[in-house]
Amino acid sequence: MQQHSQYLDELFAFINASPTAFHAAAAGAALLRDHGFQRLHEADAWGDLDPGAYFVVRNDASLIAFTLADGPGSGQPLRMAGAHTDSPGLKVKPNPLQARQGCVQLGVEVYGGPLLAPWFDRDLSIAGRVSWRRGQGLLQCSLIDFKRPVAVIPSLAIHLDREANSKRSIDKQIDLVPLLMQTPESSPPDFKTILQRQLGLQHPAAVDAEDAEDAEILDFDLFLYDAQPLALVGLNEEFITGARLDNLLSCHALLQGLASAKPRRNGLIVLNDHEEVGSVSTAGAQGTFLNDVLQRLFPEAGVRQQVVAGSLFVSVDNAHAVHPNFAGKHDPEHLPQLNRGPVIKMNANQRYATNALTASLFRQFCQKAGSPCQQFVMRNDLACGSTIGPLTAAEIGVPTVDVGVPQLAMHSIRETAGSADGWHLLRALTTFFSETDEAIRCPQAAL
Repeated sequence: MQQHSQYLDELFAFINASPTAFHAAAAGAALLRDHGFQRLHEADAWGDLDPGAYFVVRNDASLIAFTLADGPGSGQPLRMAGAHTDSPGLKVKPNPLQARQGCVQLGVEVYGGPLLAPWFDRDLSIAGRVSWRRGQGLLQCSLIDFKRPVAVIPSLAIHLDREANSKRSIDKQIDLVPLLMQTPESSPPDFKTILQRQLGLQHPAAVDAEDAEDAEILDFDLFLYDAQPLALVGLNEEFITGARLDNLLSCHALLQGLASAKPRRNGLIVLNDHEEVGSVSTAGAQGTFLNDVLQRLFPEAGVRQQVVAGSLFVSVDNAHAVHPNFAGKHDPEHLPQLNRGPVIKMNANQRYATNALTASLFRQFCQKAGSPCQQFVMRNDLACGSTIGPLTAAEIGVPTVDVGVPQLAMHSIRETAGSADGWHLLRALTTFFSETDEAIRCPQAAL
Protein backbone atom coordinates (compact mmCIF):
# COMPACT_ATOMS: atom_id res chain seq x y z
CA MET A 1 0.00 0.00 0.00
CA GLN A 2 2.85 2.39 0.76
CA GLN A 3 4.39 1.75 -2.68
CA HIS A 4 1.00 2.31 -4.33
CA SER A 5 0.52 5.57 -2.44
CA GLN A 6 3.99 6.75 -3.43
CA TYR A 7 3.23 5.82 -7.04
CA LEU A 8 0.06 7.96 -7.00
CA ASP A 9 1.94 10.92 -5.52
CA GLU A 10 4.57 10.68 -8.26
CA LEU A 11 1.96 10.21 -11.00
CA PHE A 12 -0.01 13.26 -9.85
CA ALA A 13 3.15 15.36 -9.66
CA PHE A 14 4.19 14.29 -13.17
CA ILE A 15 0.85 15.02 -14.84
CA ASN A 16 0.22 18.27 -12.95
CA ALA A 17 3.66 19.46 -14.08
CA SER A 18 2.91 18.53 -17.71
CA PRO A 19 0.17 20.80 -19.12
CA THR A 20 1.56 20.37 -22.65
CA ALA A 21 3.64 17.84 -24.58
CA PHE A 22 6.64 20.15 -24.15
CA HIS A 23 6.30 20.06 -20.38
CA ALA A 24 5.74 16.29 -20.42
CA ALA A 25 9.04 15.77 -22.26
CA ALA A 26 10.80 18.09 -19.79
CA ALA A 27 9.31 16.28 -16.79
CA GLY A 28 10.30 12.95 -18.35
CA ALA A 29 13.86 14.18 -18.89
CA ALA A 30 14.06 15.30 -15.25
CA LEU A 31 12.84 11.90 -14.05
CA LEU A 32 15.42 10.12 -16.20
CA ARG A 33 18.26 12.34 -15.00
CA ASP A 34 17.29 11.51 -11.42
CA HIS A 35 17.81 7.84 -12.33
CA GLY A 36 21.24 8.39 -13.88
CA PHE A 37 20.32 8.72 -17.56
CA GLN A 38 22.65 10.82 -19.71
CA ARG A 39 21.24 13.16 -22.36
CA LEU A 40 22.37 12.84 -25.97
CA HIS A 41 21.76 15.37 -28.75
CA GLU A 42 20.88 14.38 -32.29
CA ALA A 43 23.18 17.08 -33.71
CA ASP A 44 26.21 15.56 -31.94
CA ALA A 45 28.25 12.50 -32.85
CA TRP A 46 27.45 9.63 -30.51
CA GLY A 47 30.22 7.22 -31.42
CA ASP A 48 30.17 3.81 -29.78
CA LEU A 49 28.09 4.17 -26.64
CA ASP A 50 29.19 2.32 -23.55
CA PRO A 51 26.66 0.21 -21.66
CA GLY A 52 24.53 2.63 -19.66
CA ALA A 53 21.35 4.72 -19.75
CA TYR A 54 20.67 7.53 -22.23
CA PHE A 55 17.90 9.73 -23.61
CA VAL A 56 17.36 12.10 -26.52
CA VAL A 57 14.63 14.72 -27.14
CA ARG A 58 13.23 15.93 -30.48
CA ASN A 59 11.35 19.22 -30.94
CA ASP A 60 11.16 19.57 -27.13
CA ALA A 61 8.05 17.35 -27.13
CA SER A 62 9.12 13.79 -28.05
CA LEU A 63 11.58 11.66 -26.11
CA ILE A 64 13.43 8.39 -26.57
CA ALA A 65 15.24 6.78 -23.65
CA PHE A 66 17.23 3.56 -23.75
CA THR A 67 19.38 1.34 -21.59
CA LEU A 68 22.23 -0.73 -23.00
CA ALA A 69 23.57 -3.78 -21.21
CA ASP A 70 25.50 -5.00 -24.28
CA GLY A 71 27.50 -3.43 -27.08
CA PRO A 72 25.68 -2.50 -30.33
CA GLY A 73 27.16 -5.44 -32.20
CA SER A 74 25.75 -8.11 -29.90
CA GLY A 75 22.44 -8.37 -31.76
CA GLN A 76 20.54 -8.89 -28.51
CA PRO A 77 16.85 -7.86 -28.55
CA LEU A 78 15.36 -4.66 -27.17
CA ARG A 79 12.46 -4.44 -24.78
CA MET A 80 10.65 -1.55 -26.53
CA ALA A 81 7.55 0.38 -25.53
CA GLY A 82 5.86 3.60 -26.61
CA ALA A 83 3.19 6.14 -25.69
CA HIS A 84 2.32 9.71 -26.70
CA THR A 85 2.85 13.02 -24.94
CA ASP A 86 0.04 15.09 -26.51
CA SER A 87 -3.66 15.34 -25.61
CA PRO A 88 -6.64 16.82 -27.47
CA GLY A 89 -7.43 20.41 -26.61
CA LEU A 90 -7.40 24.02 -27.72
CA LYS A 91 -4.33 25.66 -29.26
CA VAL A 92 -3.81 29.42 -29.26
CA LYS A 93 -3.91 31.02 -32.73
CA PRO A 94 -0.94 33.10 -33.99
CA ASN A 95 -2.85 36.43 -33.74
CA PRO A 96 -5.25 35.54 -30.95
CA LEU A 97 -6.55 38.72 -29.30
CA GLN A 98 -10.07 39.87 -30.19
CA ALA A 99 -11.79 42.88 -28.57
CA ARG A 100 -15.59 42.51 -28.37
CA GLN A 101 -18.29 43.99 -26.16
CA GLY A 102 -15.86 45.31 -23.58
CA CYS A 103 -13.93 42.02 -23.38
CA VAL A 104 -10.65 40.76 -24.80
CA GLN A 105 -10.98 37.21 -26.09
CA LEU A 106 -8.42 34.64 -27.14
CA GLY A 107 -8.68 32.96 -30.54
CA VAL A 108 -8.02 29.22 -30.45
CA GLU A 109 -8.19 26.29 -32.85
CA VAL A 110 -9.16 22.74 -31.97
CA TYR A 111 -6.26 20.31 -31.63
CA GLY A 112 -7.20 16.68 -32.22
CA GLY A 113 -10.62 15.35 -31.30
CA PRO A 114 -11.59 16.60 -27.84
CA LEU A 115 -15.00 16.41 -26.23
CA LEU A 116 -15.87 20.10 -26.51
CA ALA A 117 -18.78 20.55 -24.09
CA PRO A 118 -16.66 20.02 -20.92
CA TRP A 119 -14.42 22.97 -21.89
CA PHE A 120 -17.16 25.46 -21.02
CA ASP A 121 -17.20 27.16 -17.59
CA ARG A 122 -13.82 25.78 -16.53
CA ASP A 123 -10.85 27.62 -15.06
CA LEU A 124 -8.32 27.65 -17.90
CA SER A 125 -4.64 28.46 -17.94
CA ILE A 126 -2.08 28.78 -20.76
CA ALA A 127 1.17 26.87 -21.27
CA GLY A 128 3.55 25.85 -24.00
CA ARG A 129 6.77 26.94 -25.68
CA VAL A 130 7.90 30.41 -26.77
CA SER A 131 10.73 31.42 -29.09
CA TRP A 132 12.48 34.67 -28.20
CA ARG A 133 15.67 36.66 -28.47
CA ARG A 134 17.28 39.63 -26.82
CA GLY A 135 18.25 42.39 -29.25
CA GLN A 136 19.97 40.80 -32.27
CA GLY A 137 21.07 37.79 -30.25
CA LEU A 138 20.56 34.12 -31.01
CA LEU A 139 17.10 32.55 -30.98
CA GLN A 140 16.20 30.90 -27.69
CA CYS A 141 13.30 28.70 -26.57
CA SER A 142 11.66 28.55 -23.17
CA LEU A 143 8.73 26.70 -21.67
CA ILE A 144 6.04 28.91 -20.24
CA ASP A 145 3.15 28.16 -17.87
CA PHE A 146 0.87 30.77 -16.35
CA LYS A 147 0.05 28.25 -13.57
CA ARG A 148 -3.18 30.02 -12.64
CA PRO A 149 -6.61 30.49 -14.22
CA VAL A 150 -6.42 33.25 -16.83
CA ALA A 151 -9.30 32.38 -19.20
CA VAL A 152 -12.81 30.94 -19.29
CA ILE A 153 -15.34 29.97 -21.97
CA PRO A 154 -18.72 30.96 -20.45
CA SER A 155 -21.82 29.05 -21.52
CA LEU A 156 -24.81 30.93 -22.86
CA ALA A 157 -27.47 31.15 -20.14
CA ILE A 158 -30.32 28.63 -20.37
CA HIS A 159 -32.77 31.58 -20.49
CA LEU A 160 -31.27 32.62 -23.83
CA ASP A 161 -31.12 29.10 -25.27
CA ARG A 162 -34.06 27.05 -24.00
CA GLU A 163 -33.05 24.04 -26.13
CA ALA A 164 -29.47 23.94 -24.87
CA ASN A 165 -30.04 20.65 -23.03
CA SER A 166 -31.65 18.90 -25.98
CA LYS A 167 -30.43 20.38 -29.26
CA ARG A 168 -27.26 22.27 -28.52
CA SER A 169 -24.47 22.16 -31.08
CA ILE A 170 -21.04 23.76 -30.71
CA ASP A 171 -19.66 26.01 -33.42
CA LYS A 172 -15.88 25.67 -33.13
CA GLN A 173 -15.22 29.08 -34.65
CA ILE A 174 -17.84 31.12 -32.79
CA ASP A 175 -18.56 29.36 -29.49
CA LEU A 176 -15.03 28.37 -28.44
CA VAL A 177 -13.54 31.83 -27.88
CA PRO A 178 -12.35 32.21 -24.27
CA LEU A 179 -12.51 35.42 -22.25
CA LEU A 180 -9.04 36.63 -21.32
CA MET A 181 -9.68 40.05 -19.74
CA GLN A 182 -11.87 43.12 -19.88
CA THR A 183 -10.89 45.72 -22.44
CA PRO A 184 -8.53 48.16 -20.73
CA GLU A 185 -9.07 51.91 -21.04
CA SER A 186 -5.97 52.09 -23.16
CA SER A 187 -5.63 49.84 -26.21
CA PRO A 188 -5.35 46.10 -25.46
CA PRO A 189 -1.76 44.89 -25.07
CA ASP A 190 -0.17 42.84 -27.79
CA PHE A 191 -0.32 39.14 -26.89
CA LYS A 192 3.43 38.76 -27.31
CA THR A 193 3.88 41.54 -24.76
CA ILE A 194 1.79 39.54 -22.30
CA LEU A 195 4.01 36.52 -22.93
CA GLN A 196 7.12 38.64 -22.58
CA ARG A 197 6.06 39.78 -19.14
CA GLN A 198 5.17 36.23 -18.09
CA LEU A 199 8.50 34.92 -19.40
CA GLY A 200 10.34 37.57 -17.40
CA LEU A 201 8.51 36.51 -14.26
CA GLN A 202 9.18 32.81 -14.80
CA HIS A 203 12.78 32.94 -16.00
CA PRO A 204 14.55 35.76 -14.13
CA ALA A 205 17.91 34.11 -14.82
CA ALA A 206 17.24 34.11 -18.57
CA VAL A 207 15.32 37.38 -18.78
CA ASP A 208 16.02 39.43 -15.64
CA ALA A 209 13.94 42.42 -14.68
CA GLU A 210 16.45 44.83 -16.19
CA ASP A 211 16.55 43.09 -19.57
CA ALA A 212 12.93 41.94 -19.79
CA GLU A 213 12.10 44.87 -22.08
CA ASP A 214 14.72 43.62 -24.56
CA ALA A 215 13.41 40.05 -24.75
CA GLU A 216 11.42 39.97 -27.98
CA ILE A 217 8.92 37.14 -28.35
CA LEU A 218 9.08 35.92 -31.95
CA ASP A 219 6.57 33.06 -31.92
CA PHE A 220 4.88 30.47 -29.72
CA ASP A 221 3.17 27.08 -29.48
CA LEU A 222 0.62 27.52 -26.70
CA PHE A 223 -2.35 25.55 -25.42
CA LEU A 224 -5.17 26.10 -22.97
CA TYR A 225 -5.45 23.60 -20.14
CA ASP A 226 -7.62 22.87 -17.11
CA ALA A 227 -6.10 24.65 -14.12
CA GLN A 228 -7.69 22.21 -11.65
CA PRO A 229 -5.15 19.56 -10.61
CA LEU A 230 -5.76 15.81 -10.54
CA ALA A 231 -7.87 14.43 -7.72
CA LEU A 232 -8.67 11.13 -6.00
CA VAL A 233 -12.44 10.66 -6.12
CA GLY A 234 -14.85 8.13 -4.61
CA LEU A 235 -15.79 7.14 -1.08
CA ASN A 236 -12.79 4.83 -1.04
CA GLU A 237 -10.70 6.95 -3.43
CA GLU A 238 -11.15 4.38 -6.17
CA PHE A 239 -10.94 6.87 -9.04
CA ILE A 240 -8.53 9.41 -10.47
CA THR A 241 -10.04 12.40 -12.25
CA GLY A 242 -8.08 14.97 -14.17
CA ALA A 243 -6.77 16.21 -17.47
CA ARG A 244 -4.42 14.36 -19.83
CA LEU A 245 -4.71 10.92 -18.25
CA ASP A 246 -4.74 9.92 -21.91
CA ASN A 247 -1.87 9.49 -22.34
CA LEU A 248 0.45 10.91 -19.68
CA LEU A 249 -0.44 8.09 -17.29
CA SER A 250 1.12 5.73 -19.84
CA CYS A 251 4.16 7.99 -20.36
CA HIS A 252 4.81 8.02 -16.62
CA ALA A 253 4.51 4.24 -16.39
CA LEU A 254 7.02 3.77 -19.23
CA LEU A 255 9.50 6.22 -17.74
CA GLN A 256 9.28 4.66 -14.28
CA GLY A 257 9.28 1.11 -15.63
CA LEU A 258 12.42 1.55 -17.73
CA ALA A 259 14.24 3.58 -15.07
CA SER A 260 13.50 1.20 -12.19
CA ALA A 261 13.92 -2.14 -13.99
CA LYS A 262 16.44 -4.46 -12.31
CA PRO A 263 18.63 -5.73 -13.72
CA ARG A 264 18.92 -3.15 -16.48
CA ARG A 265 18.80 -4.91 -19.81
CA ASN A 266 18.59 -3.62 -23.39
CA GLY A 267 15.43 -1.50 -23.29
CA LEU A 268 13.96 1.50 -25.07
CA ILE A 269 10.91 3.75 -24.74
CA VAL A 270 9.61 6.29 -27.24
CA LEU A 271 7.21 9.05 -26.23
CA ASN A 272 5.86 10.62 -29.42
CA ASP A 273 4.10 13.93 -29.90
CA HIS A 274 1.21 14.51 -32.36
CA GLU A 275 -0.53 11.14 -31.95
CA GLU A 276 -3.86 12.93 -31.51
CA VAL A 277 -3.53 14.57 -34.94
CA GLY A 278 -2.32 11.59 -36.95
CA SER A 279 1.38 11.29 -36.00
CA VAL A 280 2.61 12.79 -39.30
CA SER A 281 5.43 15.06 -38.12
CA THR A 282 9.13 15.03 -37.34
CA ALA A 283 8.26 14.19 -33.73
CA GLY A 284 5.32 11.86 -34.46
CA ALA A 285 5.24 8.09 -34.78
CA GLN A 286 5.07 8.38 -38.59
CA GLY A 287 8.24 10.46 -38.51
CA THR A 288 11.80 9.15 -38.46
CA PHE A 289 12.64 9.61 -34.78
CA LEU A 290 12.63 5.98 -33.66
CA ASN A 291 14.24 4.71 -36.86
CA ASP A 292 16.95 7.35 -36.66
CA VAL A 293 17.87 6.34 -33.11
CA LEU A 294 17.86 2.63 -33.96
CA GLN A 295 20.14 3.24 -36.93
CA ARG A 296 22.59 5.12 -34.72
CA LEU A 297 22.51 2.42 -32.06
CA PHE A 298 22.85 -0.42 -34.58
CA PRO A 299 24.50 1.02 -37.71
CA GLU A 300 24.90 -2.39 -39.37
CA ALA A 301 21.62 -3.14 -41.14
CA GLY A 302 21.87 -6.89 -40.60
CA VAL A 303 22.44 -6.51 -36.87
CA ARG A 304 19.63 -3.97 -36.59
CA GLN A 305 17.21 -6.34 -38.35
CA GLN A 306 18.32 -9.14 -36.04
CA VAL A 307 17.66 -6.96 -32.99
CA VAL A 308 14.20 -5.84 -34.17
CA ALA A 309 13.13 -9.37 -35.17
CA GLY A 310 13.86 -10.67 -31.68
CA SER A 311 12.30 -7.72 -29.86
CA LEU A 312 8.82 -6.83 -28.65
CA PHE A 313 7.14 -3.41 -28.76
CA VAL A 314 4.47 -2.61 -26.16
CA SER A 315 2.28 0.25 -27.37
CA VAL A 316 0.67 1.80 -24.29
CA ASP A 317 -2.39 4.02 -24.74
CA ASN A 318 -5.49 4.17 -22.57
CA ALA A 319 -8.48 1.95 -23.36
CA HIS A 320 -12.26 2.44 -23.13
CA ALA A 321 -13.66 1.21 -19.83
CA VAL A 322 -17.31 0.18 -19.85
CA HIS A 323 -19.50 3.11 -18.78
CA PRO A 324 -22.25 2.00 -16.34
CA ASN A 325 -24.75 4.26 -18.14
CA PHE A 326 -23.78 3.12 -21.63
CA ALA A 327 -22.82 -0.56 -21.44
CA GLY A 328 -24.51 -1.06 -24.82
CA LYS A 329 -21.65 0.82 -26.49
CA HIS A 330 -19.35 -2.14 -25.74
CA ASP A 331 -19.15 -5.65 -27.11
CA PRO A 332 -21.01 -7.68 -24.48
CA GLU A 333 -18.14 -10.17 -24.05
CA HIS A 334 -15.46 -7.50 -23.73
CA LEU A 335 -16.27 -5.10 -20.91
CA PRO A 336 -13.11 -3.67 -19.31
CA GLN A 337 -13.76 -2.32 -15.82
CA LEU A 338 -11.90 0.25 -13.77
CA ASN A 339 -9.36 -1.11 -11.26
CA ARG A 340 -9.29 -4.52 -12.92
CA GLY A 341 -5.90 -4.10 -14.55
CA PRO A 342 -4.49 -3.07 -17.94
CA VAL A 343 -6.38 -3.93 -21.12
CA ILE A 344 -5.05 -5.80 -24.16
CA LYS A 345 -6.59 -4.19 -27.25
CA MET A 346 -7.30 -6.19 -30.42
CA ASN A 347 -8.82 -5.35 -33.80
CA ALA A 348 -9.21 -7.61 -36.83
CA ASN A 349 -8.52 -4.70 -39.19
CA GLN A 350 -5.19 -3.83 -37.55
CA ARG A 351 -6.28 -0.60 -35.90
CA TYR A 352 -4.40 -2.20 -33.01
CA ALA A 353 -1.24 -4.22 -33.72
CA THR A 354 -1.90 -7.00 -31.20
CA ASN A 355 -1.97 -10.64 -32.28
CA ALA A 356 -2.41 -13.81 -30.24
CA LEU A 357 1.33 -14.26 -29.71
CA THR A 358 2.06 -10.72 -28.54
CA ALA A 359 -1.07 -10.75 -26.36
CA SER A 360 0.11 -13.99 -24.75
CA LEU A 361 3.51 -12.48 -23.98
CA PHE A 362 1.93 -9.49 -22.26
CA ARG A 363 -0.38 -11.76 -20.26
CA GLN A 364 2.71 -13.56 -18.98
CA PHE A 365 4.28 -10.26 -17.88
CA CYS A 366 1.10 -9.41 -15.98
CA GLN A 367 0.96 -12.83 -14.35
CA LYS A 368 4.57 -12.63 -13.25
CA ALA A 369 4.01 -9.12 -11.87
CA GLY A 370 0.84 -10.16 -10.03
CA SER A 371 -1.25 -7.71 -12.07
CA PRO A 372 -4.72 -8.56 -13.42
CA CYS A 373 -5.33 -8.21 -17.13
CA GLN A 374 -8.38 -7.54 -19.35
CA GLN A 375 -9.22 -7.57 -23.06
CA PHE A 376 -11.05 -5.19 -25.43
CA VAL A 377 -12.43 -5.25 -28.96
CA MET A 378 -14.72 -2.61 -30.46
CA ARG A 379 -18.30 -3.40 -31.44
CA ASN A 380 -18.63 -4.28 -35.13
CA ASP A 381 -21.03 -1.37 -35.69
CA LEU A 382 -18.73 1.30 -34.21
CA ALA A 383 -15.53 2.77 -35.65
CA CYS A 384 -12.34 1.75 -33.84
CA GLY A 385 -9.66 4.21 -32.84
CA SER A 386 -5.95 3.53 -33.24
CA THR A 387 -2.58 4.14 -31.60
CA ILE A 388 1.10 4.44 -32.42
CA GLY A 389 1.25 0.62 -32.28
CA PRO A 390 0.33 -0.19 -35.91
CA LEU A 391 2.44 2.72 -37.18
CA THR A 392 5.53 1.53 -35.32
CA ALA A 393 4.97 -2.12 -36.20
CA ALA A 394 4.69 -1.28 -39.90
CA GLU A 395 7.63 1.14 -39.88
CA ILE A 396 10.27 -1.06 -38.23
CA GLY A 397 8.74 -4.54 -38.45
CA VAL A 398 8.69 -5.30 -34.74
CA PRO A 399 6.13 -7.64 -33.08
CA THR A 400 3.74 -5.36 -31.21
CA VAL A 401 1.02 -5.50 -28.57
CA ASP A 402 -1.41 -2.64 -27.87
CA VAL A 403 -2.36 -2.22 -24.21
CA GLY A 404 -3.54 0.49 -21.83
CA VAL A 405 -5.39 1.21 -18.61
CA PRO A 406 -9.19 1.45 -18.89
CA GLN A 407 -10.68 4.91 -18.50
CA LEU A 408 -13.93 6.83 -18.83
CA ALA A 409 -14.57 10.16 -20.58
CA MET A 410 -11.66 9.76 -22.99
CA HIS A 411 -10.73 13.09 -24.65
CA SER A 412 -12.68 15.11 -22.09
CA ILE A 413 -10.99 18.00 -20.32
CA ARG A 414 -11.29 15.82 -17.19
CA GLU A 415 -11.02 12.08 -17.62
CA THR A 416 -11.59 9.26 -15.12
CA ALA A 417 -9.43 6.20 -14.45
CA GLY A 418 -9.14 3.64 -11.67
CA SER A 419 -6.64 4.56 -8.97
CA ALA A 420 -5.18 1.03 -8.99
CA ASP A 421 -4.81 0.48 -12.74
CA GLY A 422 -1.73 2.62 -13.31
CA TRP A 423 0.00 0.72 -10.52
CA HIS A 424 -0.93 -2.60 -12.14
CA LEU A 425 0.40 -1.32 -15.48
CA LEU A 426 3.66 -0.09 -13.97
CA ARG A 427 4.34 -3.45 -12.32
CA ALA A 428 3.71 -5.29 -15.61
CA LEU A 429 5.98 -2.90 -17.55
CA THR A 430 8.75 -3.09 -14.94
CA THR A 431 8.59 -6.88 -15.29
CA PHE A 432 8.75 -6.56 -19.08
CA PHE A 433 11.85 -4.35 -18.97
CA SER A 434 13.52 -6.80 -16.54
CA GLU A 435 12.74 -9.99 -18.48
CA THR A 436 15.35 -12.22 -20.12
CA ASP A 437 15.80 -12.18 -23.89
CA GLU A 438 14.03 -15.52 -24.26
CA ALA A 439 10.98 -14.29 -22.34
CA ILE A 440 10.21 -11.42 -24.74
CA ARG A 441 10.61 -13.27 -28.05
CA CYS A 442 7.58 -14.38 -30.05
CA PRO A 443 7.83 -18.12 -30.69
CA GLN A 444 7.76 -19.44 -34.26
CA ALA A 445 5.25 -22.06 -35.34
CA ALA A 446 6.78 -25.38 -36.44
CA LEU A 447 6.82 -25.63 -40.25
